[in-house]
Amino acid sequence: MWYCNKKFPRGLKTFSPWSTVTKEKSVKLLTGHLELQRLTARAMETSLVKDNPLLLPLNKEKTIYDGFITVQERDFRIRLHLPPDRQLARSRLHCCWQLKHLLRGYEHIVKQRLQQSPDLVSFILELKTVLEVGLKSFPECRSIPPPQYYSQLISEMETLGWAKLLFINTEFQTLRLKAEDSSGREHILTIKLRSKHPAEAPECSADLPIPLVITWTPQSTLDQLYNQFLLVLESLTKFWDVLDEIDSKTWILEPEKPSRSDTMRRIAVGNNVSIKVEVDPRHPEMLPECCLLGAEHAVTPLRNKLNANMHLWNPDSSVLHNLRDVLEIEFPSPATHEKSTFSVECGICYSYRLEAAIPDHVCNDPRCGQPFHQACLYEWLRALPSSRQSFNIVFGECPYCSKPITVKMAAQKS
Repeated sequence: MWYCNKKFPRGLKTFSPWSTVTKEKSVKLLTGHLELQRLTARAMETSLVKDNPLLLPLNKEKTIYDGFITVQERDFRIRLHLPPDRQLARSRLHCCWQLKHLLRGYEHIVKQRLQQSPDLVSFILELKTVLEVGLKSFPECRSIPPPQYYSQLISEMETLGWAKLLFINTEFQTLRLKAEDSSGREHILTIKLRSKHPAEAPECSADLPIPLVITWTPQSTLDQLYNQFLLVLESLTKFWDVLDEIDSKTWILEPEKPSRSDTMRRIAVGNNVSIKVEVDPRHPEMLPECCLLGAEHAVTPLRNKLNANMHLWNPDSSVLHNLRDVLEIEFPSPATHEKSTFSVECGICYSYRLEAAIPDHVCNDPRCGQPFHQACLYEWLRALPSSRQSFNIVFGECPYCSKPITVKMAAQKS
């Protein structure tokens, strides 16, 4: 075996091909890792801009973000300061007063997410989730409309006329406008504007017997909407004329205070006898749905007349005039009778009105004729051991005259 004991000259380095290979691999790995980080950052930026186009970086290092995040079509201002290493755990979040109000009670969750989220995209997504929960608790929160919304609203009100405005809320999004039909009746149109007005149709409501259907386009104005409302009022003028005549010339038992949307009237005919009429808003001159209420011995003759004289109905005459001819009666009116004559209290609870109900169940014995609330009579008969029940009908005895009496189970309120 040959052995050399000579030392290498000073300054002469040993050469190892394995060291070079290892360094090349390390450089490649490091380069790949940096490239992966760069691609990941680019993908994150792309995702952030795509999901939050109104949230933008303010500097080249992308450590400060400012703008808006959108949740349920509502925009909220935020500002996020990241440290130079862009670690979320040491970042600071600033937000508008609306956002602070919504996040009240959720601050610890936001801080936790800021500490644990792997990147900015994930944090913004989780922040939006928290906001969605907050918005369910505060449905009244609304995004502030842009400045052009207010200038557009003022311009449209100038055209419509400020005299028609009865009310506007502090957010300038709910308006009440007054209107008059051709007969001089006053009506109120409530308009709830959306933040993107006029791009989005407003929500409209009024006291009408039919649904209020409004045609709206992004080019529509409040003046055009108001004119559509006037046309709807005009189409219902005949309907209201019919009911106004009934209200002024008869005693109305129900509803106690009729509104413009009510289509039913319960008219007093006599002592413990009444007729319920349901007028069709679209065809108010036609024969309405009629239901006679009262003791059977008093209602039967009227029902026979109604069936026998139905052919006499004249669409050219008023509904009240036709009812007089068909039933062959004269309705008691405020000019001839006191309302107390027909407001007979219930024989069980001794009151006339029980919530919204009036005594509408009458003993059929002509010598008795005592009226009762349906609910009162039902509960009374159920408590008696002598009563019997078949399905939803209770058979028993009148509390006053002990004659047979029946009553249906009172309808359950939803």
